[in-house]
Amino acid sequence: MDSIGSAGLRQGEEALSYPEEGLPGPSDSSELVQECLQQFKVTRAQLQQIQASLLGSMEQALRGQASPTPAVRMLPTYVGSTPHGTEQGDFVVLELGATGASLRVLWVTLTGTEGHRVEPRSQEFVIPQEVMLGAGQQLFDFAAHCLSEFLDVQPVSKQGLQLGFSFSFPCHQTGLDRSTLISWTKGFRCSGVEGQDVVQLLRDAIQRHGAYNIDVVAVVNDTVGTMMGCELGARPCEVGLVVDTGTNACYMEEARHVAVLDEDRGRVCVSVEWGSFSDAGVLGPVLTTFDHTLDHESLNPGAQRFEKMIGGLYLGELVRLVLAHLARHGVLFGGGTSPALLSRGSILLEHVAEMEDPSAGAARVHAILQDLGLSPGASDVELVQHVCAAVCARAAQLCAAALAAVLSRLQHGREQQTLQVAVATGGRVCERHPRFCSILQGTVMLLAPECDVSFIPSADGGGQGVAMVTAVAARLAAHRRLLEETLAPFRLNHDQLAAVQAQMRKAMVKGLRGEASSLRMLPTFVRATPDGSERGDFLALDLGGTNFRVLLVRVTTGVQITSQIYSIPESVAQGSGQQLFDHIVDCIVDFQQKQGLSGQSLPLGFTFSFPCRQLGLDQGILLNWTKGFNASDCEGQDVVNLLREAITRRQAVELNVVAIVNDTVGTMMSCGYEDPRCEIGLIVGTGTNACYMEELRNVVGVPGDSGRMCINMEWGAFGDDGSLAMLSTCFDASVDQASINPGKQRFEKMISGMYLGEIVRHILLHLTSLGVLFRGQQTQCLQTRDIFKTKFLSEIESDSLALRQVRAILEDLGLPLTSDDALMVLEVCQAVSQRAAQLCGAGVAAVVEKIRENRGLEELAVSVGVDGTLYKLHPHFSSLVAATVRELAPRCVVTFLQSEDGSGKGAALVTAVACRLAQLTRV
Repeated sequence: MDSIGSAGLRQGEEALSYPEEGLPGPSDSSELVQECLQQFKVTRAQLQQIQASLLGSMEQALRGQASPTPAVRMLPTYVGSTPHGTEQGDFVVLELGATGASLRVLWVTLTGTEGHRVEPRSQEFVIPQEVMLGAGQQLFDFAAHCLSEFLDVQPVSKQGLQLGFSFSFPCHQTGLDRSTLISWTKGFRCSGVEGQDVVQLLRDAIQRHGAYNIDVVAVVNDTVGTMMGCELGARPCEVGLVVDTGTNACYMEEARHVAVLDEDRGRVCVSVEWGSFSDAGVLGPVLTTFDHTLDHESLNPGAQRFEKMIGGLYLGELVRLVLAHLARHGVLFGGGTSPALLSRGSILLEHVAEMEDPSAGAARVHAILQDLGLSPGASDVELVQHVCAAVCARAAQLCAAALAAVLSRLQHGREQQTLQVAVATGGRVCERHPRFCSILQGTVMLLAPECDVSFIPSADGGGQGVAMVTAVAARLAAHRRLLEETLAPFRLNHDQLAAVQAQMRKAMVKGLRGEASSLRMLPTFVRATPDGSERGDFLALDLGGTNFRVLLVRVTTGVQITSQIYSIPESVAQGSGQQLFDHIVDCIVDFQQKQGLSGQSLPLGFTFSFPCRQLGLDQGILLNWTKGFNASDCEGQDVVNLLREAITRRQAVELNVVAIVNDTVGTMMSCGYEDPRCEIGLIVGTGTNACYMEELRNVVGVPGDSGRMCINMEWGAFGDDGSLAMLSTCFDASVDQASINPGKQRFEKMISGMYLGEIVRHILLHLTSLGVLFRGQQTQCLQTRDIFKTKFLSEIESDSLALRQVRAILEDLGLPLTSDDALMVLEVCQAVSQRAAQLCGAGVAAVVEKIRENRGLEELAVSVGVDGTLYKLHPHFSSLVAATVRELAPRCVVTFLQSEDGSGKGAALVTAVACRLAQLTRV
């Protein structure tokens, strides 16, 4: 960054010194000169006050709290993304108002990251004064005529041209291609345009002209065009600054901070429209008598006060007023003036730039003054240079204060300690005044030290940027279509969910009858839920994942639990059955010793969260391993017997195994202790399953027709018979094929935590291959199986996490992404988790409807005990499940209870209920 030079800010409250090094100073004897130029000096404190005031006005306007005549407007531009660098195509650009009384048409070819840059072709047309001040239709007809004249000499087709319209006046935008003019500035005053949609006016004029088929895709102000045309560099270009005829800035704001958008995702470019900033409290002290005169004589007195101190349309006029004042008081030109010096607009921005430039030499200054009809002496030349330097330096510093406010807003909005950002600069003042840019940059560095800013000059005054806005809009629309096509199969409608519910009902009935079904409907021999009279001390084991727990459960008037977690190494989970059960017994013995229970034979409940066919409360035949377990010689065996054999091998250990319990049953029993209406258990964690209290008369293979029995549905296998094929996507198929049990647990693979992250990863790979994500760049990280954890879905979808944190999660995975990418990854996660929750809800709806019909009730009030990390930790899963159940089972009032320590506590309670029932039987 350039140093600020002696015209920069100094520490403390000092005013700036003029002129720049190398320029001679004014005559010390002239108090009048000192008095004039002193007015243009600003202190650091004054600039900080302007920065703070402008920032406050910006934030107030963002919140929608601005007054009827706001200090700044903060207008959303509906540009939601900065360039990828992959944009390609030919675009027409029409610029109106960027360079004062002229109109420019450009033909811009974008070639993407690999292509050779093609220089834009352009033509400038001078707008006659009578058109600038005439009827609006006349102006837009002139624009359409210029368009045709330009395109007539281009080798282009007359079909389907896409146009970006750069319209550099304060507008109220309601869409990318809808923009209503608020007020004319920069010397324009066409009638019948303010309050009208300028895009429609241009479209009408193009249609009247009839020469070309042109689609006006986007309306863009010159500031946005400048930002969007910024060359891609090491840091994102998310601020645009224009100092030309007028001045303005724009930046990428978090959409959730823009009240008028009512949008909580992504970013949007906001046009600050700071030219109208007019806080009398902070601008008053830096306004000179010359500023007041200039404003009074302008086309819009009282308006655009800030712009009139900075914009190129006014700098020459300020210099002219100072020179005329000094001449009339005999300090300059021997007290002589000229008609030109006394005429408004006779000194232009270009004159000021040349006269201020030390390299131009005194001869050039002399020549310019002579062209104004003046006879300058040597000392006059020095003083004129000094006046030019003073006016321009103040403009640069005021502009820097405003830019520092924007950077502070950007930093606060992103909640970043240090902001690294590129600012694209455009406009003739920035382009032709090296001292202006030098002072601007140095002042920004002092006013916003926490912001690391690089300044990048705009290549072509924003024309390429306007084409880029148009191209980005086309890219986003194409990517949106591809994203929607990809996610459409995950967006289930009512009929699809109702079909899942009906299929599950059929599978339940078949399974209960012992017929072929993808639902095993296994009797658990749990015949009652707790009634509150249970008492005693019980041991519980909980095996259902990579962690294994041993618990001591004391049941009195409440339940007290002491537990310890032991890990199951992968080598043990994949080793021999004997090795696995010996490890379990070792953990129990360790726990007993630590709790002072050695030698005691407490009733024990064993939560075993794998598919089992139970032959009794303490007999469970393992049907197949799931969740990554594959210990040998266990499938087809009674796991209670395997546990008892391991106890015998250990010797000197006495354990009374009363019950084997599925974790789903344990969850139901745990919640049933708190709520007697709880007759369903649901697990949605690493895997998923459900159980419920079925009428014993419907359970084939278990004697008795009265009472109820808890049925373990093993619903993870639902659909293994092909009944879910119509909902399965190619991504589900990829996840299934790569799993350790292809073709099995199809329902579980669409719902549970073990698989959702993998589904998302496969979708992201697909979208990357289409160029929709990560600029189409495949990363090794995304090729790695299980790299995308299901917990990321919960974190990414959390309402409390800004997209900034979503980006951090993904960047930690080595995914270099834009805010667009972060938004699309969020949508992918939402689609996958929403489908999972809806399928789960359809299953619960099938269960509650079955219970209601079993009991012949018009309405059923029932509770569901739920456990599992996905259900508990995902921010929206539980509410989506509940909403689906309400939709599919409207005659059931279903309450969902989250189980606390369900698996272990539930196993103990099953044991306690069994002991209570056994005692009653003995009595």
